[in-house]
Amino acid sequence: MTVLMRSLETAVPATALKQSEARDVFAAQEGLTRLGTRLVRTCFDAAAIDTRYSSIAEFSWDKPTHDPEFFDAATGRVLNPSTKTRNDLFVREATPLFVDTARRALDKADGLGPEDVTHVITVSCTGFFNPGPDYRIVRELGLRPSVQRFHLGFMGCYAAFPALRAAKLFCEADPNAVVLVAIAELCTLHVRSSNDPDTILGASLFADGAAAAVVTARDMPLTRPALSLDAFETTLTPVGEETMAWNIGDRGFEMVLGSYVPHIIDEHITGALEPLLAREPALAGRPHAEIEHWAIHPGGRSIVDKVVARLGLSEDQAVPARETLREFGNMSSATIMFVFEYILGLPWADAPGPEAVNEGRGASESAAGTDDGARPGSERVCAMAFGPGLTVETALLTRVRP
Repeated sequence: MTVLMRSLETAVPATALKQSEARDVFAAQEGLTRLGTRLVRTCFDAAAIDTRYSSIAEFSWDKPTHDPEFFDAATGRVLNPSTKTRNDLFVREATPLFVDTARRALDKADGLGPEDVTHVITVSCTGFFNPGPDYRIVRELGLRPSVQRFHLGFMGCYAAFPALRAAKLFCEADPNAVVLVAIAELCTLHVRSSNDPDTILGASLFADGAAAAVVTARDMPLTRPALSLDAFETTLTPVGEETMAWNIGDRGFEMVLGSYVPHIIDEHITGALEPLLAREPALAGRPHAEIEHWAIHPGGRSIVDKVVARLGLSEDQAVPARETLREFGNMSSATIMFVFEYILGLPWADAPGPEAVNEGRGASESAAGTDDGARPGSERVCAMAFGPGLTVETALLTRVRP
């Protein structure tokens, strides 16, 4: 049985943040020490980010607010609202992102409609409300009230992986299942000015974004490239529990993102991949660079650097992660979906004739595959993300031709 991500849609809020302008704002905040100011400039400049997006309209110089809560454009001050104020904005701004991306993903899944959806899985670690985004999607999209709903909350940057794994399991248990996965992360709600290095690093990296996908094993013609969800694995590194964490404070959610995280990933990424690649012996014995595509969660530039160097990947294989980071920043669990979208849009390595195309389509609709798990006319994808714990989530996928 082949479980496919048949459609994938992404979205960002309207307010664009240029990294250089954000750097200058944070470097000019009252209360920063000389070291804090230097850390702000270093972190923002080293992030390899050009643009990020925020659901906070006050961050736009073009939209001054008379009674600002997050940013006072008149004085240039970054404000420090309560957790309730931040979460109230999450409810207002995340809801349309969840609903709109879910609607577009379902519209893009040719041959499927609201009446076909059997499960809804929503993901976020940047806010809470109930009835939640899963409920809103059912109501706004006109799904059947009997749809099974699940919300994965507060897991962090790797949460798209357990969401997609759950979707795969639902489809394997019921071949007629159609699972709608929707993710929205509003990380900029929790930025603040501080001399704390972790807080400064978070302010330099995090952004807002959303994504949705339709996953099913139904035997249907493909009209566009899709991703086969082949295998998932989870592992915990033996060290690093205190180096990455996500806590709730009185003034927003507080990120712990130690500078040693890239070194931990560097030391343990090869071992973390072993259980995944062992599922396909032909892959386990090959150099990592021979897997065509790598979907690396760009938690930061140094994380991507360490993964690429340790696994011996080419710079071309790092492009989807680096470009996603450059254009959008780190959107927590939504980010890997943007990387998948980038890979889906890449040109194919060859230009097959009709026979190869037919082979690829037939294989995508059956359980057949070659010895290394690849399907004719298709390309393999190895994906990974990192989060609190330190948790490493990995996945094998296949980009399948229409």
